[in-house]
Amino acid sequence: MKATGIVRRIDDLGRVVIPKEIRRTMRIREGDPLEIYTDREGEVIFKKYSPIGELTAFAAQYAETLHRTCGLTVVICDRDTVVACSGAPKKEYLDKSLSEEMGKLMENRSLYLHPMEKEWLPVTNEESDYKIHCAMPILSEGDVLGCVASLKNPNEPEGRNSQPELDVETKLILTAAGFLGRQLEG
Repeated sequence: MKATGIVRRIDDLGRVVIPKEIRRTMRIREGDPLEIYTDREGEVIFKKYSPIGELTAFAAQYAETLHRTCGLTVVICDRDTVVACSGAPKKEYLDKSLSEEMGKLMENRSLYLHPMEKEWLPVTNEESDYKIHCAMPILSEGDVLGCVASLKNPNEPEGRNSQPELDVETKLILTAAGFLGRQLEG
């Protein structure tokens, strides 16, 4: 654990303000759920809660199935990081922070399909060969909890990008996002 050197007092209602710089660095937004942990040494630890994180093993199996049966390169993300990946090097994606572009795609709350004449959008902040081809936010009870995206390497030859295959890819991504959203309801 890293000390910040910041000290805050608890107010009369038992609240403490998390400093803006820490919220910005940790991507904590108003309304984000935080888990609270304590230990025997008297430490109180706040951790961002990720509902998608609860489904990490399931999300990994879903991504693997999409890759094996359909040949799609797939990532499944929570609001901040990639939680599952198949078809691309896992070390380049798993637990990596999402790009600002991916964040904007999720906030749009609708299907994204890469327009051929536009620049390719990255998944994470780190440089990689694969870019976002098709993406759909995972919505549950009106909240954006993450995203399912198929990726493509723009440097590889086109080969398979016919309209029927594109329609199937789009429907698979929509189905995955809808199914994962349903798993988180209730």
